[in-house]
Formats: sequence, C-alpha cells, structure tokens
Amino acid sequence: MLALTKLHPEFGVTASGVDLAAALNDVAFKEIEDASFAGQVMVFRDQRLTPLQFHAFARRFGPPEPHVIDQFHHPDCSDILILSNVVRDGRPTGLADGGTYFHTDYSYLDIPARCTMLYSIVVPKIGGDTLFANQYAAYDDLSAAMKARVENLIGLHHYGNRDDLNETSRTVASVLTDDQKKRMNWVRHRIARAHPVTGRKALYAVAGSSFGIEGMPDDEAIALLDELKAHATQPKYQYRLKYSVGDLVIWDNASLLHSATLIDPNDARTLWRITVKEPKP
Repeated sequence: MLALTKLHPEFGVTASGVDLAAALNDVAFKEIEDASFAGQVMVFRDQRLTPLQFHAFARRFGPPEPHVIDQFHHPDCSDILILSNVVRDGRPTGLADGGTYFHTDYSYLDIPARCTMLYSIVVPKIGGDTLFANQYAAYDDLSAAMKARVENLIGLHHYGNRDDLNETSRTVASVLTDDQKKRMNWVRHRIARAHPVTGRKALYAVAGSSFGIEGMPDDEAIALLDELKAHATQPKYQYRLKYSVGDLVIWDNASLLHSATLIDPNDARTLWRITVKEPKP
C-alpha cells in the first residue's frame, strides 16, 4: 500500500510501500501518478531496478525522450541517460556536471518534458544534491501588476544556459557536438503556463533555456526574465533533496525549476535518468 510522507511543508513527498521492480496494476500506478503531480517531487527509497525495469515504469507516465547527448545513452536502453563523473580507462562513463543551474528539462523542445526520473546508483561522500524551486508558489506570489504583465507573454527557448555560455565552465549547459547543435531549434512556451495536468498556473522555465520574449527587445526581455528568475529561485521556494543509493526520484517539470549541485570531480557519483515528454496536444 502506498504511504506518503512530506519532505517539505509546501511540496515533495517520500513514497513507501511500493516495489517499482514489480508489475503495478493500473489502480496502483494511477495512485502513484496522481500523488506525483500533487507532490511535485516524489522519492522512492531502497529500489533495486534493472535498466529495463526502470524504463518500463517510466514509460507509463508518457513517451520517454532520449537526450540529445547520445554518447552517454545506456547501452541496454537508449532512453536512459547516464549521469556520472566516473572515468574508466581515460574515458568518461557518463555526463558529468549536467544541469548545474536552475532550469526546466526539455523546455527547449516544442513538446516539453512532463516528468524526469533519476535512479541513484553511486552516491558521493559529500553533496550531489538537487535543488527544487516551486513555480506554483512563485507565480502565486507575483504582484497583480506582474501577473497581468506576463499573462500573455511567450518565452523563446533554445538549448543552453542563459547565464553561462562559456563552454569551458562547469555551469554551462552540457556541451553539444556540432551535429547535436544542428538538431536544436527555437521554440515558444508561455511564461505563465497552465499546468497540463492540474490546470494550475505556474511560472515556466524563467531560468535556463529561456533567451527572449516574443515581440520584446532583447535587453528588455532579458531584464524581465532575470527579474522573474530572481523571484522564482528565492530560498523560500526551494527544497534541497539528498540522495541515497537506490533512490528513484520523480519530479514535475511543469511546476518546478531544478538545479544540480557541483561536487568534487573525484568523488564518484552515478545516476540513470529518463525524461518523459508530455503527450502531444
């Protein structure tokens, strides 16, 4: 039986009483799905999953989308991205330092991410946490004037980190090959976006891959996006999640910003990631 414990007074839950390696009937899965959207972040502890078991669970939420950085796809399942700072025989085994800035996964795609799942394989001795910022609360706390200002604005998104474009930096968006860069296009998303499941308004991807606002001069657009980002990432909206081996974490991309935290490159960490897109409109 699914049991939920709050991680934070405003959002986030730990779920127990479920073995995700086992086949879940439709009723049991629907309970998990509903609780994940209500909680925004859901953590299952002490899971033991093969790549295919992880994938079978994830795809029930929607269609998995392989990451553009295909050199670190899991050899047993291309929908799984390996996140790791481990180097073997002089070669990286996964993507290191990914997403070390507030962002929303796949907001640079026309059909954005519904949820992201991380399965924790190796945990570093120090750090390696994820910061989440509640964008429902950030939107609710905007002044009436700011809500009116952003109501009909369309953000312009492209792969990257608006705050750091230096490809030698640890906080730049993970660097793409020339071929991978060619696959990336500009896309449009509302800044004040109704959640596709709950219908509740949230600020959407005001940090990370948003580089402009439709119909607005660049300097004015960046100033507004930076103002919204500073508001939306205040500590009062944040929760810091610490990982243990065997944790499976699901988060709702439509209502959260998130950021990885940097760790010592020599302090081993490995996770598997699957990101599921929203169903086509």
